[in-house]
Amino acid sequence: MTTTSSPSARRKARRFALQALYQWQLAGHPVHEIEAQFRAQNDMKKVDLQYFHDLLQGVSERREELDGLIAPALDRKVQELSQVEKVILRLGAFELLARLDVPYRVVINEGIELAKLFGADDSFKYVNGVLDKVARQCRQVEIVAR
Repeated sequence: MTTTSSPSARRKARRFALQALYQWQLAGHPVHEIEAQFRAQNDMKKVDLQYFHDLLQGVSERREELDGLIAPALDRKVQELSQVEKVILRLGAFELLARLDVPYRVVINEGIELAKLFGADDSFKYVNGVLDKVARQCRQVEIVAR
């Protein structure tokens, strides 16, 4: 199976990663089992499989670090976020921290789009504000260069 790495393939990888990480947060099953289930039960032909894998592993392995990065940008505790917001913010924080190949504006925009698709009515505004603050912390050099 070949891995596609177009922007739309990464967008699909993010959507599946959000769903898989949501399941991981709620059920607590090992991430590798959830990944295998997603690969078996979904049409993954046009998905960047490596990116999907990297997001699942990165967010699950670095959850505490990501929560620590997100926490100062929140108006409440990480535990008080909705499950969807928590996944979106962890995904975005991971990409801002570990995926320097993805421009910070793309990370923020993808988080907004995920929140519009899966979150509550105005959660995209909250996600935008939080990820913008996290980007200022993680990507200062890139932001100043713009």
